[in-house]
Amino acid sequence: MATSTCAACDYPLDDNRISVKIGGKTVEVCCEECAQKLREAQAAGNG
Repeated sequence: MATSTCAACDYPLDDNRISVKIGGKTVEVCCEECAQKLREAQAAGNG
């Protein structure tokens, strides 16, 4: 079984994962803090 990891910090995802739409793709992160980091990076044009 392949383990998914957080798109922001590579932490192994569990049942509390959060899906975030970034740049037209849906990615999964481990927590709201990582979700916010990705949103901020995209808003700054780095995503």
